[in-house]
Amino acid sequence: MSDSFLILGSNGQLGREFVKEFTARRIPFTAPDERDCDITSTETMATMLDGHRPSVVLNCAAYNAVDQAEAAPDTAYRINAEAVRTVAELCRQRRIMLVHYSSDYIFDGRKGSPYTEQDPAGPLNVYGRSKRAGEEAVLHAGGEHLLLRTSWVFGNGPQNFIHKLLQWSKKNPVLRLTADETSVPTCTLDIVDVTLDAVRMRLSGLYHLTNSGVASRYDWGRYVAEKLALSSEIQPASLDEFPSPARRPKYSAMSNAAMTSALGRPIPAWQDAVDRFLTVYPQH
Repeated sequence: MSDSFLILGSNGQLGREFVKEFTARRIPFTAPDERDCDITSTETMATMLDGHRPSVVLNCAAYNAVDQAEAAPDTAYRINAEAVRTVAELCRQRRIMLVHYSSDYIFDGRKGSPYTEQDPAGPLNVYGRSKRAGEEAVLHAGGEHLLLRTSWVFGNGPQNFIHKLLQWSKKNPVLRLTADETSVPTCTLDIVDVTLDAVRMRLSGLYHLTNSGVASRYDWGRYVAEKLALSSEIQPASLDEFPSPARRPKYSAMSNAAMTSALGRPIPAWQDAVDRFLTVYPQH
């Protein structure tokens, strides 16, 4: 691959996976520390782009604290929308391809079957609205872009559901997980793999990038518990049992059919992704 990449948000789950994969594949990249790369600053970003001259920018930076966003909407919008607008416009001016990641939370969950790229957005919370505003900023900027919506992302680090489940199980003999909250667990290993294929093929526009299949939190938790031989009993619960500041869509699974068609190959099932993740990143 002849592209050179600039990774924004290199300290997060997805950014770290790109760094690891680029290093292994010897793909040219720059991954500035987030403390040295204020994506909300037009001047900083312009200097960064002009200094490194990437052919592709991967925007993995995001404000992902869904509940905290309700109390800090200005912060959520500054990072998820305003900064995205800045980056998108700077990339367009320099003819740099922008890959930006969005979320299943831009949907309201009422459809009850997997969402396609043609379905209208209807976010229920501040986080979802800020992510939708970021999508609109990329589309409005009009440069070469790949807008990828993903869901229930898990990668190496303490932020992911699998790590949290393991920690919970060490303290609780019974774990109650929502059986009425459904989406698609999606592994950073596959997000990186599909993104690089999509960039190489120069796909553009909006795509859903998830693993295949659907799962409730309960389904996912039971599968992981079995794989890790956890002693805790996993019980189904209702989302209503866990009141939180942010409303969450009960069904936000997205269809990856458009992406698999464009790639000419399937994206692995979420169960397969969990298996590989646990092989690459054993949990203790």
